[in-house]
Amino acid sequence: MPVSFETSRAAFEDYILLERGQSKNTAETYRRGLELWRAYCEEAGLDPLDVAQEALSSFIRALKSQRRASSSIQLIVAGLRSWVKFRVLNGDLPMGTWIPVLPAKSKKLPKILTEGEIQRILNACDGPSYYDCRDRTALETLANCGIRASELCGLKVGSLNLDDKNLIVLGKGSKERQVPFAEDLKRQFQVYLQKRQEFLDGDETEKMLFLSSRREPLSRVDLWRIVQKRGKMASVPEERLFPHVLRHSIATHLLRRGMDLRTLQEFLGHSSIATTEKYLHFDLELRDVYDRAHPRA
Repeated sequence: MPVSFETSRAAFEDYILLERGQSKNTAETYRRGLELWRAYCEEAGLDPLDVAQEALSSFIRALKSQRRASSSIQLIVAGLRSWVKFRVLNGDLPMGTWIPVLPAKSKKLPKILTEGEIQRILNACDGPSYYDCRDRTALETLANCGIRASELCGLKVGSLNLDDKNLIVLGKGSKERQVPFAEDLKRQFQVYLQKRQEFLDGDETEKMLFLSSRREPLSRVDLWRIVQKRGKMASVPEERLFPHVLRHSIATHLLRRGMDLRTLQEFLGHSSIATTEKYLHFDLELRDVYDRAHPRA
């Protein structure tokens, strides 16, 4: 008996999480992509279980017409591709079924912020409240350490080593790495931890480092809103107001100051140097090179 789209999608999500061991973020990204595919098929009068080549091409054109980023379209099609492979593996589709091909990736260089723009964004957080201090500390952490939005939102108070000026970051694939930070960020963390304690009225039970107004862990959407708000206050163009742009910016600035590619790969937590190569080329120990190269060290 043929399975429904919803049943197949749910089984695929379990497979992604439990058998493939992929992250909840990946599973959620694939789920949203499959929902977009279903909505498109329903509007076009197509069966969402039938991922035909012509239908997929039309779907990709529709996504492009919505001005979606090339990287977003890649992720959506990657989810469809994995889903079709899963259905073949599961016996829901015959061997030899056409497997979706990923569209060509855009070669556009990542947008970056100048050092002056980053400083203006940080200055836009100046103020006496917990939220002013939280926003500056979170944004300075992104700009100083080059970590991903999800990594920042996952930081705990115990992730901080102020003595050694290191962050313990849990990256993609649950890989842990140490990321160094500069003396000025250490001072900012010290100020923030005091403000955080006052905000929580001395409650020591909450372990996450950055908190929302509801005293809950800061989400990626919360972080995006912070970048948007503070960036607009600093009169920075809206198309560059995203958390990952701060990551791209520090990577680019470090390379321009002489950090080699292998060290940058370790600093950013890339599993493959091919991912880092989009920023450029050049070797030495992470802490020594970082202290020499970081624009704000």
